[in-house]
Amino acid sequence: MSNSEMLARELPKLRRYARALSGTQASGDAYIGATLEALVEDPNALGKDLEPRAALFRAFTRIWQSIDLNSTPEPGTVAAADRHLGNITPLPRQAFLLTALEGFPEEDTAEILGLSVKEVRALIEEFGQELAAEIATDVLIIEDEPMIAMDLENLVTGLGHNVIGVGRTRTEAVQLAKGANPGLILADIRLADMSSGIDAVNDLLQSFEIPVIFITAYPEQYLTGARPEPTFLVTKPFQPSMVSAVISQALFFQRRAKAAARPAA
Repeated sequence: MSNSEMLARELPKLRRYARALSGTQASGDAYIGATLEALVEDPNALGKDLEPRAALFRAFTRIWQSIDLNSTPEPGTVAAADRHLGNITPLPRQAFLLTALEGFPEEDTAEILGLSVKEVRALIEEFGQELAAEIATDVLIIEDEPMIAMDLENLVTGLGHNVIGVGRTRTEAVQLAKGANPGLILADIRLADMSSGIDAVNDLLQSFEIPVIFITAYPEQYLTGARPEPTFLVTKPFQPSMVSAVISQALFFQRRAKAAARPAA
C-alpha cells in the first residue's frame, strides 16, 4: 500500500484523535495540516519500523510535541490556534486516547509517544485519577435505536453521570432539554424519522453552551476537514472505552473553559 493510499484510509481516524486531543476541530485540523506538510517535505518520515497507522500517529505526535505553545506565534499558526492548551498536561491524555479511543496496544502507544510500556501504563493510571476527579453531570442522549440508547445510558450512569432522558427525534430531544439544563449531549446524527441529531443540537445550543459528542455509523462523512464538523465523534459500533474516552475529553475541555472564564479572585 502506498503512503497516499494509507493516508486516505487513516486520515479520518487521525482527525478524530487530533480533535479529541486538542478540544476543537480547528485546532486539531491545524495539527493535521502541519503533519501532512511535514510528510510532503520528507516522504520517508514515517519510517519502516512501525505498521503504517502507528507510524502516521507517531509523525503527528512529533508535530504536536514540537510546537512551543507558550511562545508568541504569528496569527493563524497552529500554536496560535492552540496556545490555550499550554498549561495542561497532555501526555496522560495522549496515552489514554491512543489506547482507549484509537485502540492501539500499549506497545504501539509507547512507540508513538517515544516512551516505555511501563511509562505508558503510569500515564494511563495518572489520567484515570484525573478522570475520577471529574464532576458528574446531567446527560441528554439523542438516539433512536433502543438497544444503543440503553447501552449508552448504562455506560453513562456507570461513569457516575445522570441521564435526564433519551430523545428519539429532534422534537423529543428539544422537549427533554427544556428546563433540564444538561451538561453533556450524546447525539446520533441520523434519526429514525429522518430528522437530524445535528439539527437538534443546533436548536439546543441556541439556549445554552455545552459539550456535544456525535455518534455515527458514517464517520468518513464527518471527518473530511471541511467546516464545520463535529469536534467529538464516536463511531458505531462503538466500544465502551471509546465512549468513555471521548466523554472525558469533552468534559475536560468544558471544565477548562469554565475555569478560564471565571474572574480572578
